[in-house]
Amino acid sequence: MEITIEALAGGDRAVLARAITLIESKRPDRRAAARRLIEAAMPLTGRAVRVGITGVPGVGKSTTIDALGAGLTAKGHRVAVLAVDPSSSRTGGSILGDKTRMARLAADPAAFVRPSPTSGTLGGVAARTRETMLLCEAAGFDVILVETVGVGQSETAVADLTDFFLVLMLPGAGDELQGIKKGILELADMIAVNKAEGEGRPRALAAAAEYRAALHILTPASPAWSPPVVTVSGLTGEGLDDLWERILDHRRRLDATGEIAAKRRAQDIRWMWALVDERLRERLTGDAAVRARMGAIEASVRAGAASPSAAADEIAALIGL
Repeated sequence: MEITIEALAGGDRAVLARAITLIESKRPDRRAAARRLIEAAMPLTGRAVRVGITGVPGVGKSTTIDALGAGLTAKGHRVAVLAVDPSSSRTGGSILGDKTRMARLAADPAAFVRPSPTSGTLGGVAARTRETMLLCEAAGFDVILVETVGVGQSETAVADLTDFFLVLMLPGAGDELQGIKKGILELADMIAVNKAEGEGRPRALAAAAEYRAALHILTPASPAWSPPVVTVSGLTGEGLDDLWERILDHRRRLDATGEIAAKRRAQDIRWMWALVDERLRERLTGDAAVRARMGAIEASVRAGAASPSAAADEIAALIGL
């Protein structure tokens, strides 16, 4: 049965889950229904606060998101968490354990947690994360939190999906600061040093000072916003109210200058080209004869019988390019 936009807009989480499963399907007969649903959902989107959250494994992303989300639902918000789960490059499988790591939100009727495998997608963001985000907004969720893998190109990918990019850091800057990619600092709208509780608080405060000094030498992405550095504890919830108020302050400032709207239009352009790339790849992999020929071309390159350039030309010719 095709899911109607009326059913989705009713806010039922079961309907939303089925809608997301529909758009994630690779079956050709479901693709048309998925496109119709996304087109119908578009007028209902755009009002939510979209926050991307990244950080190295072990920094406490899930714990922090669970505490932040629970605090927001207690204030009357409806929170959707899109937690991207890394797929195995060997088996294609993924753990999808985010609901066990976000126990409060998983049991909260005002929250929706959707773990999604990356399925090898470059950037650590699931192939349909953008569409999933739009469906959540159409279903009435006014806060969208996108948790990334925190490796490779995931930071850039999630920045292309969201309005606000939060980078979680561990306390104890020191040598850690030397290993931070400049690109992450340039993307960050805020840095939050996590685990600032108990004996770890002095180390977190020292780390925050180091990160402030590092940000000071960079030119902010927006003249209306200088990325702050805060300390938080995902475990106790300390500092999370202040963190959220700063996110809302960022939204107010950039809404006033028109930067949020401009950023979303630029994201739509990148989304369009990503879909074009996807359609081209589908044409290459959707036909058995083409797949067989591609295998032969790969074997030729591997054997040194053909150059990569010549092989690329031959593959492009298979789809009429």
